[in-house]
Amino acid sequence: MQEQYNPQEIEPKVQSHWEQNNSFKVVEDESKEKYYCLSMFPYPSGRLHMGHVRNYTIGDVVSRFQRLQGKNVMQPMGWDAFGLPAENAAIKNNTAPAKWTYENIDYMRNQLKLLGFGYDWDREIATCHPDYYKWEQWFFTKLYEKGLVYKKMSTVNWDPVDQTVLANEQVIDGRGWRSGAIVEQKEIPQWFIKITDYAQELLDDLDQLEHWPEQVKTMQRNWIGRSEGLEIDFKRADNDEQFTVYTTRPDTFMGVTYVAVAAGHPIAQEAAKNNADIAAFVEECKNTKVAEADMATMDKKGIATGFYAIHPLTGKQVPIWVANFVLMDYGSGAVMAVPGHDQRDYEFASAYGLEIKQVIAPAGDSELEANLDEAAFTEKGVLINSGEFDGLDFEGAFNAIADKLEGINAGKRKVNFRLRDWGVSRQRYWGSPIPMLNKADGSELAASEDMLPVRLPEDVVMDGVTSPIKSDPEWAKATVNGEQVFHETDTFDTFMESSWYYARYCSPRYDEGMLEPGAANYWLPVNQYIGGIEHAILHLLYARFFHKLLRDFGLVNSSEPFERLLCQGMVLAETYYRKDEKGGDIWISPTDVETETDDKGRITKAWHKDDGEPVFSAGMSKMSKSKNNGIDPQIVIKQYGADTVRLFMMFTAPPEQTLEWSDSGVEGAHRFLRRVWKFAVDVKAAGTAELDLNALSSAQKTLRREIHKTIAKVTDDVERRQTFNTAIAAIMELSNKLAKAPLKDTQDIALANEALEAMIIMLAPITPHLSHELWEQLGKQGDILDARWPQVDAGALVEDEKLIVVQVNGKLRTKLTVAADATQEQIEALAFADENVLKFTEGKTIRKKIYVPGKLFNVVAN
Repeated sequence: MQEQYNPQEIEPKVQSHWEQNNSFKVVEDESKEKYYCLSMFPYPSGRLHMGHVRNYTIGDVVSRFQRLQGKNVMQPMGWDAFGLPAENAAIKNNTAPAKWTYENIDYMRNQLKLLGFGYDWDREIATCHPDYYKWEQWFFTKLYEKGLVYKKMSTVNWDPVDQTVLANEQVIDGRGWRSGAIVEQKEIPQWFIKITDYAQELLDDLDQLEHWPEQVKTMQRNWIGRSEGLEIDFKRADNDEQFTVYTTRPDTFMGVTYVAVAAGHPIAQEAAKNNADIAAFVEECKNTKVAEADMATMDKKGIATGFYAIHPLTGKQVPIWVANFVLMDYGSGAVMAVPGHDQRDYEFASAYGLEIKQVIAPAGDSELEANLDEAAFTEKGVLINSGEFDGLDFEGAFNAIADKLEGINAGKRKVNFRLRDWGVSRQRYWGSPIPMLNKADGSELAASEDMLPVRLPEDVVMDGVTSPIKSDPEWAKATVNGEQVFHETDTFDTFMESSWYYARYCSPRYDEGMLEPGAANYWLPVNQYIGGIEHAILHLLYARFFHKLLRDFGLVNSSEPFERLLCQGMVLAETYYRKDEKGGDIWISPTDVETETDDKGRITKAWHKDDGEPVFSAGMSKMSKSKNNGIDPQIVIKQYGADTVRLFMMFTAPPEQTLEWSDSGVEGAHRFLRRVWKFAVDVKAAGTAELDLNALSSAQKTLRREIHKTIAKVTDDVERRQTFNTAIAAIMELSNKLAKAPLKDTQDIALANEALEAMIIMLAPITPHLSHELWEQLGKQGDILDARWPQVDAGALVEDEKLIVVQVNGKLRTKLTVAADATQEQIEALAFADENVLKFTEGKTIRKKIYVPGKLFNVVAN
């Protein structure tokens, strides 16, 4: 066994062993408890970043730990390969998205292997392969047959110069990213899946997810947005036409002073026909993309239609306005405006001189005040100025007004959801073609199974303007029953691929269906899912929805895809910059900077390695290309080895918190692994011995207790708490104690061997190359992958003796080593017999004696 730890020699050898022995290939085995661990698959951008490394290290640690528990562990890997970035990169590099993507996959796969991740590469998938998206297309046609898919007109960003639809990220300051033209809002037909049919179930089933972060569940609840309210019918004053509004505050209904409609509402469209000013305003709203989140801060603008609505209960006429804060996509496109009790309505009414009426007052025991000269009063209270409803509280008013409106057939109770149906159409090229066919008469039909997959041509030239399948009329042509039809040229939203990939891993080569039922139901649901908090809403919501669809089509028998969720924090690194001649920032890579720090580790001086000139520190920031502060994993692996990178990632911070990259921290992790190696060398040199529990000295018993306390803590930290950093800290602490322990007699040697074996196995999930090599060098039987996690010897935890701290008036005066079962009376006798305790109590009155069992005895004397 060589004296020095050499990861550059060890790691390739161990990785070769894994590959040759198919060490991570797994099949269904009903005799074993299964464990499916999955990290969110990467977009093949070309290079792994440290965020990837952290995510996948956590997943690999969990997987290897569960395998050491004797479970049948599956950990697959694949590629979220479709999407707009590939198109942009292809245009920039004058290549095809497919070629760029496949080359990146090859490179990144090698990077993952260098880090020693234990993936079953036989299960690898790439979502851009036809044998993957074929089944997504097939499933979409089945959803269409069931009425869960439909097409409707929807608003998109339209570049009038390039004549193309733009993604939100391609709109920069309201202009097209290539042409610079002002982007318009255009309505085109798009495909939707009825996720709203599952809104209540998606909401209710969050309560089943006991092992998901509460923050994520709250975000999903808010996105689904269940509300209970009333749908109220207003009549136009100038005709008998009705329109509907929805409100969750019917208690404010008697305070309605105007109605606001969206620019796309039929009333607004009618008003615009004969009024140029209204038409111009409607057009302005149409071409202003408004996100719901921006509504609170935007300027409230509107124009009167000249039409009036009749309040259903008072009979009073209220004006109808077109307002930019009302969206057709939400609710009915019309809202009852109560400026006295809604801040948005208040700001609008104040701007246009509309009536503001108070109908809610603070409750009698409330300290709140309502001053409508300053702002709307938005709290719930009691009704005033509301006729027969005066004096009612919110709940009473809700029911009374609902009953009244239902009684005159002018409204009804309604549960609404903020969630909208999932628009899956994208007007881009690099995605799965939507398997629908358009007929000459404008109707559509689903592609038949024998037409699937509808293949995306990969050998294309990107012009940066039009999708190659939209600009090639031949691609779209097809014949069904002798009739010419045309393939849909939109492609799927890439959330489609990532919504079911976890299930396809169960049977990735199955060609007779979307999922092989036996495999899917053996592995699913995923036991542990790991990924960034940025996916907390859409990806996770769509995957949950997709899983319920799979269940309802009989493809799986579970209702949720992921049992346990861990959202890892970001990786931060120092940022450095200089100013250019125009005062702009030039960001400099941390690897090009030398620094000096104070005794607290704060940077006091920084300069560029090349020219020695000063650079400025901008503090810690998320690793990103924009700030040039990313650290290339391969550079660190080359210098220190993959195990050091993995150990640093797991030790430096709890997994859900941000991790600050630190060169000194990486060096510290490497030093620890060298110490472990040296300890192994020393133990091997000392030989082996049989452990005799009856022959252990007091010190040896104490050391063995520390060994088994560490096993207990590490097991709990990794399995239940998932605080990997504290697990590693416990191993480090044990390592320090072992380094000081003697290796003289046979029981010293026996204890050292027991400790070393336990430590190697506990480190195996985190530093698998080091552990594999040490296991082999120490002559252990079999592969460490198939070893068993060390078990706690409960007998070792029983203390023969304990240390009692003795204080007088709160100050330490002595320490007593007593038998583990010593009574308080025995401890008091020993304490008062101690010279140092006597010295401070003799001749004084003992006022109080405080005993903390097994820890402390304090005497209060004066």
